[in-house]
Amino acid sequence: MVMTSRLSVSVLLHEQRADRIATVYYGPPSWHPTPAWTLPGGKVDPSESADRAAARELYEETGLVVEPADLQLDHVLHAALGWDGNGEYVLFLFTAERWTGELVNREPDKHLGVAWSPARALPKPMFPSTATLLDAYLTNGPRFLTLDWPQPAPATN
Repeated sequence: MVMTSRLSVSVLLHEQRADRIATVYYGPPSWHPTPAWTLPGGKVDPSESADRAAARELYEETGLVVEPADLQLDHVLHAALGWDGNGEYVLFLFTAERWTGELVNREPDKHLGVAWSPARALPKPMFPSTATLLDAYLTNGPRFLTLDWPQPAPATN
């Protein structure tokens, strides 16, 4: 089996005063069986840094602009099964305290909508990777997370 790099990014913009988070509602076809909520983000292109990919994806999907230098790496998730059902991937979650623009659905062919969602009452269903990252962010959980990896067999002596 040949492994290739499969890197992806998400951007979590948390408007602290209103306690709301920028979310995207993916419609079919997507890797989730039904429409589902997620954070803005996507795949890292070849020869692209993860922070630049995050800024690019945020703008492409929502119209919101953040400088790559203003992004902070917050969490990393290593998932056993990718969005396409083929192999593992790594998802970098970036946060930013500063951004400009208005939240709009710039990809209506992919998304049913975008919304500022209440941080303590996020919409459902949500992509499993997004739900895992948001829970860790909101509870100050572990910075490195895994998803869908089989548990190792107990050691025998």
